[in-house]
Amino acid sequence: MKKIEGEIKDYSGKDLANTFKQLKPSADRKSDEINRDFDTLMREGYVIIKNLISPAQCRDFKNECLPLMSHTGRNKFEGEKTQRLYNVLSKTRCTDVLAEHPRILGLMDLLFRPNYLLSQSQVINILPGENQQASHYDDGFYQIPRPRPPLGAASIWAIDDFTEDNGATVVYPGSHKWGGDQRPGVDGEIKAVMPAGSVIFFLGTTWHGGGANTTDSPRLAMTHQYCEAFMRQQENYLLELDKDTVRTLSPVMQSLIGYSIYPPFMGMVDGKHPLRLLKS
Repeated sequence: MKKIEGEIKDYSGKDLANTFKQLKPSADRKSDEINRDFDTLMREGYVIIKNLISPAQCRDFKNECLPLMSHTGRNKFEGEKTQRLYNVLSKTRCTDVLAEHPRILGLMDLLFRPNYLLSQSQVINILPGENQQASHYDDGFYQIPRPRPPLGAASIWAIDDFTEDNGATVVYPGSHKWGGDQRPGVDGEIKAVMPAGSVIFFLGTTWHGGGANTTDSPRLAMTHQYCEAFMRQQENYLLELDKDTVRTLSPVMQSLIGYSIYPPFMGMVDGKHPLRLLKS
């Protein structure tokens, strides 16, 4: 019996593809900085990394994304005074650089198994007068009892400055370790105050929520969420993006949205690697 179990384990962990082997992490996804960030992430449940993109990139992002946004949320959780842009990857390429940023994917390489996936992407604009969002943890829809390892993770990029008063994300340090009966209170929350161009990255088990905006100006952010390759994505990128669009994506982005295999063959199409679809 032990021999059979060993054979199954060996088989299920192998990349069986010939033409489309799984992507290897680039050298800039390994560094002492990333290791320190990861230590903070696993200790606190989140890490803030400042000034990863330039003011010019933030301006370009705003110029491209703000005209695409109009409707506010449909309920209090989305935010009745919050604009959300869904299906982002079919509407703009400007957020790709954030999804595949080496400092973020370097953390993902340490956190999850290879060929992890994007789970969803949104642009979020918290308008003046918005209330604080209900606290939650992002991978709660995977109904596996806590405490447990995270099955998702998220980045929230500050395109505007995140301040105490304009809707900076509220996060609860150490809450990734909480059991299923623990809930946040006012005590212990912190606000992710950070300059534009910075990012907060947190585990799918970390309690958080959007902050209240009591200022006269909106607060723009971009979020990409990720998940283990063997979990279902929140967003169905394979239906949202046609093959012509997918062909324009980088190999890393193609892998992240699901044109990849979790060994030995999860994600196959007709018994073959999904990248073969782009050759037709």
